[in-house]
This record gives sequence, C-alpha cells and structure tokens, in this order.
Amino acid sequence: MKRSFSFWRWGLVASGVALIAATYGLVRLAFGLHLPDMSADLGVDTAAAGLVSAAGSIVYALAACVGFLTAERHPRVLVVAATLTASGGAVGIAAATDAAVFAPAAAIASAGAGLASPALVRLVARSFADRASSTPQAVVNAGTGPGLVIAGAIALALTPDWRLCWLIAAGATAVAGIAVLAADRPPRGPSEDERTGRAALVPPRAWWAAHRPAIAASVLLGIGAAAIWNYGRTILVDAGGAPTQSVLAWIVLGCGGAAVIVTSRPVAGLQPRALWLVGAVLIAGATLALGAAPTRTVLALGACAVFGWAYVTASGALIGWTTQIDAGHAAAGTALLFVTFMVGQAIGAAALGALLPVAGPAIVFAAAAAIAVAGGASLTAPGSRREVVDA
Repeated sequence: MKRSFSFWRWGLVASGVALIAATYGLVRLAFGLHLPDMSADLGVDTAAAGLVSAAGSIVYALAACVGFLTAERHPRVLVVAATLTASGGAVGIAAATDAAVFAPAAAIASAGAGLASPALVRLVARSFADRASSTPQAVVNAGTGPGLVIAGAIALALTPDWRLCWLIAAGATAVAGIAVLAADRPPRGPSEDERTGRAALVPPRAWWAAHRPAIAASVLLGIGAAAIWNYGRTILVDAGGAPTQSVLAWIVLGCGGAAVIVTSRPVAGLQPRALWLVGAVLIAGATLALGAAPTRTVLALGACAVFGWAYVTASGALIGWTTQIDAGHAAAGTALLFVTFMVGQAIGAAALGALLPVAGPAIVFAAAAAIAVAGGASLTAPGSRREVVDA
C-alpha cells in the first residue's frame, strides 16, 4: 500500500509539472515568444502589445485572488477552471483575426496559470503531509522551464504558423489538467487544518503583516523581470537576429528554468530570503546584458539561460517564504505573492513597452535591471524580517 501511495503521490508531482508547463510555459509566458509573428499578422504595435500583456497580468492576478480564497478547500475545482481558461484562451488566440479578438483571448488564457499555482501548492502539500514538501513543491513550480523549452521547440518546428502552436498548447493543457485530477487522491475526511480552523478563507492579521516585505519585493522584481519576458525576443529580432536564433534563445531560457528541477535538492538548505536575493541579482544581470548587447549571440543565449533559472528560483522562493510564515495557509500565500509578482509584471509590461520606442533597449533594460536589484535588496533592509505566524 505504501508503494502504491508513493506512486500516486509522485504521479501527482509529474502531472503537476505538466500542468505548470502548459499553463505557464505553453500559454501565459509564450505570449512573448510568439509576439513578433502575432504582431505582424494582427497589426499590433509594441505599445499595444504591452497593454495586452498588462491586461493578461491583471487577469492572472484576479484569477490568483480566486485561488487565494478557495485553494485550501477546493483545489480540484481550481484545476478544472485552470484547464478550461488556459486551453480555451489558447484556442481563442489561434482563431483571432484582429486585435479585438486577440486581446481578450490572451487575457483569458492568462487566468489558467493564476488558478493552477495555488491549486497545485495545496494538492502537493496535502499529498506530502507526512514529510517535507519543499522539494516536490520546487519541482512542480519548475515546470515553467520545460514548458518554455517545448513551446520554443514547437515554434521552431512550425514557424511562422503561430496559430497551430496555440492549438497544440490548448490540447496539452487539457491533457495535463486531466492527469492532475486522475493522480490526486483527495482525503476521505476533513484535513487537520480544516478541523482546527487553520484553513479559514481569510488568514489572520499577523499573517498579512508578515507578508508585507515579500509583497513589496515581489512587485519590484516583477517590474524588472517584465523586460525579458515581454520584449526579449522582440529586441533580438529588431537587432537583426534571425527568427530561428531568437526562438533558440527562448528554448535556452526554458532550459535554464528546467535546470531548477536538478538544482532543487542542492539549494534546499538555503533560506527563501537568500534564494530570492540570488534570483533577483541574476535576473538583473541577465536583463542588463541582453539589453546592452542583443547582437552578441553567445552573450544573449547565456543571459537567457541565467534568466530562466533565476526567475523560476525566485518564484519558488516565494512559495518557501510563505510556507515558512504559515504552512497551513501556504496555498493562499502563494496566490497572494504570485499576484503581486504579476502585478509588477503588468506595470513593467505597460511602462517598458511605452518606453522602448523612445529610449531604446539598452536604457530601458538597464532601468529594469536596477528595479530588479531593488526588489532583491529590499528583503535585506532593516525591518524586513518577519517571524513565523503562530498556528
């Protein structure tokens, strides 16, 4: 029985990786990958693309708020909703013939990732309730990397047919969502958290106070990270790079994110604050390098690889941070911090998209790098440390 249970438990991890890979790598974050081709076909300029991306981040944030309120008690319902919104939005993007259809479809597709993350944090936490869940949580969260690799490989094989890429993403999301539901083994009775009241919809005031430093830091780093996510491939293309080369850069970025799966155990001993600082500094360095020298292929590829690892590591640090504060509300905390992270990216997408045509990539990416460093450093400032909330 133990062996059978272990099989299903790690089956949940594998299917969770697949769902994160689909909702993030193939759908939400693939916006930047396909943006040059979509913009050319649909007549969407850089500033408008920034607004569409910002709208997607806002919808992601709203979806994560729903996850914040419901993940502790209804994670499986969230998985269904994540699957439907991500796959349905992807189909809408594939069918779009103008910006009027494209924009809302892209926004709806972004909701899937916002719903999936808190749901999977809760499912993994209750599945690994008898042992530490930090490693499986990190592995599931790192699904973004493989998703980006797969998205890039599909784009490379099908370029310039971006519509078929989105249809494939829709199908993969549906399969992954079904796999998660099949692998999950819901408890037969109420959990310990539910019996003791720790799974309340709204956490206590001390919980909110403990999260304030991480909220501010996540907004700042989100702004800084928006440069590469939204405009990384665009500036490579604008600098004269071949479409194949820019897609390869995206694949390398995904490989960097996937490497977190391999490094999850070696870095497990580091505190979330330390991981966050490392991730922020590397995100800043990669952003600065790509903006300064988009024509230098080796440097650009290296920057993308570093950025991929750093971004996934930083987002995983947020999960570790909120779990340390209150493990009983880890799903709610993940939703909260991912919301603020994406709010930062929404601000960054709109602001950087407006500035790029005026100031150019070197200056804009340097400004984004500086903001990313500020996001990392803010957690080392006096008064940023908060203790664990009592159960």
